[in-house]
Amino acid sequence: MDWKKLQNGSDIRGIALEGVEGEGVNLTAEVARTLARAFATWLTGRNGKKKQTIAVGCDSRLSSPALAKAFAEGAATAGCKVLDFGMASTPAMFVSTIDEGQPADGAVMITASHLPWNRNGLKFFTAAGGLDKGDIQKMLELAPQFHETTGKQEGGSIERTDFMQKYCEFLVDYIRRGTGIGPQPLKGMKIIVDAGNGAGGFFANKVLEPLGADTAGSQFLNPDGRFPNHIPNPENKEAMASVCKAVQNNRADLGIIFDTDVDRSAIVDRSGSPINRNALIALIAAIILREHPGSTIITDSVTSDGLAEFISRRQGRHHRFRRGYKNVINEAIRLNNSGEESWLAIETSGHAALRENHFLDDGAYLVAKLIIEAARLRVEDKELQDLIADLRQPRESKEIRFGIGNADFKGYGQTVLDHLKGSCTTQPDWQLVSPNYEGVRIACTSPDERGWLLLRQSLHDPVLPLNIESDVDGGVARIEHRVMKLLAEFRDLKR
Repeated sequence: MDWKKLQNGSDIRGIALEGVEGEGVNLTAEVARTLARAFATWLTGRNGKKKQTIAVGCDSRLSSPALAKAFAEGAATAGCKVLDFGMASTPAMFVSTIDEGQPADGAVMITASHLPWNRNGLKFFTAAGGLDKGDIQKMLELAPQFHETTGKQEGGSIERTDFMQKYCEFLVDYIRRGTGIGPQPLKGMKIIVDAGNGAGGFFANKVLEPLGADTAGSQFLNPDGRFPNHIPNPENKEAMASVCKAVQNNRADLGIIFDTDVDRSAIVDRSGSPINRNALIALIAAIILREHPGSTIITDSVTSDGLAEFISRRQGRHHRFRRGYKNVINEAIRLNNSGEESWLAIETSGHAALRENHFLDDGAYLVAKLIIEAARLRVEDKELQDLIADLRQPRESKEIRFGIGNADFKGYGQTVLDHLKGSCTTQPDWQLVSPNYEGVRIACTSPDERGWLLLRQSLHDPVLPLNIESDVDGGVARIEHRVMKLLAEFRDLKR
């Protein structure tokens, strides 16, 4: 068993079900039991307690209930008190570690977010937040000693707990307090929820409906790990097209879409137009900067120049950092600790973490904050999209993903980046952007290009993503043509 292959940054990811050619199962029930005992041992080394309380939840994937059951059994074997939440959201698992009534020492969510049906994974939490890459490495180093061992330790237990009800009540109370207009502040509003058959269906009937919202027309709320309608992913074009159509067909005031485990989200305005990626960042940034003037807004590396201008006009500072939700969250925490106030860390993927909410990337909390704003604006006969009317969107945009056919893909990728960076000086009207924290970002200033490009290494895969934006028709194609000429000598790059 190569335990290192299970690590995906700060998460565990693996193949949980047979059925895809060339993808052998490596995340089994036995592996989940082993990881539970390793996690319990890691927690003991961290907090010194003899008996740990561990919360376990899962998403709607076909393999999730069995893996959650196995993990709970493994933790109980290690002498832990296990709180079995059943189907839950990833953010709720973190909240269980800071619960005033019965806080868990650690929590695990069985999920692989938006990945295909045969995949699964584990996300781990303590009251300090999600585990970092180094923590996962240490836990995997502990795992082999527990693999394929048997035995029953006294003192362990498994208790079924309906924590999601408590989490929903928290969101309901947050929206009521935020709007300040009675027990049903959303009465008269029609809101469509698209859960994509993931774990987010609760938001319609346990959060919005108690607040008075009409959720008729909401779709794919029932959990189904086959994801038969569309991938539960706000970045997926088919998924966004589906919720946009539902908003139009039902003449709704607002649409909401979640990913599988509800740590990401996006919204749709009354006209059926999506508010995601740069537009979603601009929307929540506008609210944050009104509440906390001068705040630094941390984003990932692929955000647009128009967004930077939008934030600057509102007296905020845009700090464009690196891809990876843990990267932007940790950078925001670092800046706050150094004295630079930052209230928002957000990726274009929809991961949004707010300082007011423990820097937890919670798709439901983000939507709740936006709903509070929507209710406030409704009193003024305005809508959310009015807040971003001056956001400059690019005329064209494109992402190209170069596969790296070289065993040393990290080293080869860095050679490609160094070559592009060195070649920039020979290109008229191209300037390196500084500061830049990931890959090579170039401003393309000629009149027939007017845009930018970013070539970077994927966080985990043998891939070099190339993002291009332009403010003129045909600009992306012209920028792409120049990049392809500069990279022509690299035969191990495959489109």
